[in-house]
Amino acid sequence: MTKYHTDLRFFFASFILLFGVVFTSPASAQVITNFQTVAEEAIVVDGQTGSIIFEKNADMRMPTSSMSKVMTAIIVFDGLRDGRLTLDTKLLVSEKAWRKGGSKMFVEQGTQVAVEDLIRGVITQSGNDATIVLAEGLSGSEENFVKLMNQKAKQLGMDNTNFANASGWPDPDHYSTARDLMKMAIYLVNNYPEYYHYYAEEEFTFNGIKQPNRNPLLYRDLGADGIKTGHTEAAGFGLIGSAVQDGRRIYMVLNGMDSIAERGSESARIMAWAFRNTENVRLISAGQKVDEAHVWLGKNNKIPLIVLDDLVTTIAKTGQDTQSSIQARVSFDNPIPAPVAKGEKVATLILEMPGGQEIEQPLYAGADSRKLGLLGQAVEKIRYALLGLE
Repeated sequence: MTKYHTDLRFFFASFILLFGVVFTSPASAQVITNFQTVAEEAIVVDGQTGSIIFEKNADMRMPTSSMSKVMTAIIVFDGLRDGRLTLDTKLLVSEKAWRKGGSKMFVEQGTQVAVEDLIRGVITQSGNDATIVLAEGLSGSEENFVKLMNQKAKQLGMDNTNFANASGWPDPDHYSTARDLMKMAIYLVNNYPEYYHYYAEEEFTFNGIKQPNRNPLLYRDLGADGIKTGHTEAAGFGLIGSAVQDGRRIYMVLNGMDSIAERGSESARIMAWAFRNTENVRLISAGQKVDEAHVWLGKNNKIPLIVLDDLVTTIAKTGQDTQSSIQARVSFDNPIPAPVAKGEKVATLILEMPGGQEIEQPLYAGADSRKLGLLGQAVEKIRYALLGLE
């Protein structure tokens, strides 16, 4: 068997000429590079394609402040889903929770508070006290709860993250990166639709005290529906944001801004810019033939190579000419040995981007090819010896 490469630059020419596309993926270069932000750390990601629209210091370790409470909520949502809690479950407020400083829900020591109220206190009011009540109620102690947070972080591939508490309270051993927080945000939205609506609430009143949601994106006409702000002296002002326009979701993590006002103006500017300057384009439709391959000793000696799902990419709307710099090719063992089952992964579509980055997309057999009988195999071997592959 020999490794076979088919140059598909002409196959993709129509897409390139029509859209002026910039292929991208999480492993490739960002869609737009000529952009600046005052945030110290930043990453902007398309929710459908996973494409990185923009990033800055996305792998730099940073304090995460109250943005950590997204993981706190995830652990609580897990508890709701598996039945350890219900929204109506009442949890006792300990002295530790009541005394906790910083942002508060203003729970009272010795009282019992419903889980749903505590969730809203964590999400809308960013209550440090509420996080401790939930942590102690679910796991017995905040320390045990933090172990669950770190286990979940590992499951999500947040390899540069460590949680030391449930609230994001300053601690040298409590840190993450913008890229890791992005993984957490995407997981939240995709896995807890039944609870995600809490993040869009603009205010919550508890114990007679009304507090607004600190997320500045909720008050702009951007389609924002979450997610969480944060602030400490060491971290500056941060935000995990998400918004939907015309069915398209964009996520954003920013940190290290100097003030509430700067966080509000910069987050709104970047979210609006991302929607305005990028779009998603379908390059190949599900089931579409990309190439074909020979099958060695198969009843069908050729099979189509197809994609099972739409191949969609995020592109910059203007400002980049990549028509002459995109190359696409297919790689597989030639010929493919029989038997081959329809839907079996048999090849790889490789998109080579400017700068040398490559994106790989699996290709699948578009038809079956059962193995020939002994007589058929003998005939095929003779034909191959005389004529080679056709």
